[in-house]
Amino acid sequence: MAKQSSYLPRLTRTWWLKHRYFKLYMAREATVLPLVFFIGCLLAGLYSLLQGTESWAGWLAFMAHPLVILLNCLALAASLFHAWTFFELFPRVMPLRVGTRTIPASFIVLGQWVGVVAVIALFAWILGSGS
Repeated sequence: MAKQSSYLPRLTRTWWLKHRYFKLYMAREATVLPLVFFIGCLLAGLYSLLQGTESWAGWLAFMAHPLVILLNCLALAASLFHAWTFFELFPRVMPLRVGTRTIPASFIVLGQWVGVVAVIALFAWILGSGS
């Protein structure tokens, strides 16, 4: 009896460029790169804070560089894009029900954005009350 061969499609390195859905998916996955830079900056800031005032001043000067500000703005935009795609996907993956009724997806997405705005307002209030 002959061995049955399985079908293995050939994929090129650019297979994901052929369809809009896959391009958006790859863009979503790429949002992690600016976030890694942002987290690295935060960790470097904490480390320099532990090292003393001279190290802290150096970190502050690094953070004031226009390229670093641009990369952090990119990280913010990437984070908001990632949140948007997650919020849009959430009601499809886990629809919420109250009794026998399903909560509309638009209400769930709106509730998540209200949560984001509430957290931003809380941080603004905390940071604003310190000065």
